[in-house]
Amino acid sequence: MTTFTPPAPVRTVVVAESDVTGFRAAARCGLPPARAGQGSPVHAFVLAHTVAEQTVRELTAAEPGPVSVVHLGQDIRLVRPVRAGEQVTVALEVRGVRREPRGARIALCVRLTGGQEREPFAELVTSALLVGATGLESFGDVAGGPAVPAAQGVGVAQTAHHELTAEWIRAYAHASGDLNAIHLDEEAARGAGFDGVIAHGMSVVALAVEEAVDRFAGGDSARVRGLGCRFSAPVAPGVPLEIALQPDEAGEVVRFTCRTPKGAAVKSGWIVLASQDGPQGVGEGAR
Repeated sequence: MTTFTPPAPVRTVVVAESDVTGFRAAARCGLPPARAGQGSPVHAFVLAHTVAEQTVRELTAAEPGPVSVVHLGQDIRLVRPVRAGEQVTVALEVRGVRREPRGARIALCVRLTGGQEREPFAELVTSALLVGATGLESFGDVAGGPAVPAAQGVGVAQTAHHELTAEWIRAYAHASGDLNAIHLDEEAARGAGFDGVIAHGMSVVALAVEEAVDRFAGGDSARVRGLGCRFSAPVAPGVPLEIALQPDEAGEVVRFTCRTPKGAAVKSGWIVLASQDGPQGVGEGAR
């Protein structure tokens, strides 16, 4: 067994305007152009992903066999979206590891700090299964992020229909910087046990968030204060994708599910929207 002291890796990056506009455009597969100057709420995950990957490599460096990472769930709390031109500091802590029959479950917490105020504007909790990891000891807490605000009543449900293409998956890969071969190469994807290339799980979530922003927030992505989901199954190109959106009566908490003909791909999804004149913040317990 490996006794591991959780690292706290830090990365600083300047976010170019082309990064913000390019990722937002890639996330909006089949949708009209986004409001000028606004970033995607999911862009925070893109900035956190590099540090998370680095941490997983350090965690599993001593493993005797191959280790694959299965993204189980994602929680993101936001004060605001990423801004073009700002310097962002990405800090990570490992909240916990729990040994399981197939490997080890891990919970990572990432905080993004930026802007002239140099204050945190996003906090992310990632849950993943490290399949094949056998040398890690359990420690800490692998629970998800803070509780989701309760919905108040039931609004009018809406449904969006999409069909992702291999070209869009490729465009999202380059916009996000996640060039894992399972998203780009048919042979590599089949070698990993899939029928062919698959979409990034967070690309499906990003698309669902964009649909919710357009339908319930007037296209204003800055009103997104939080989002989360659990992943069930991959989404392949050329397969019908249904995004079911269920707002509460005030339109401030939107539940969502993403399904293909095979069943749920993303479940237990939620998005929290601030009212147009609502307070700025990430919600109780997120700081």
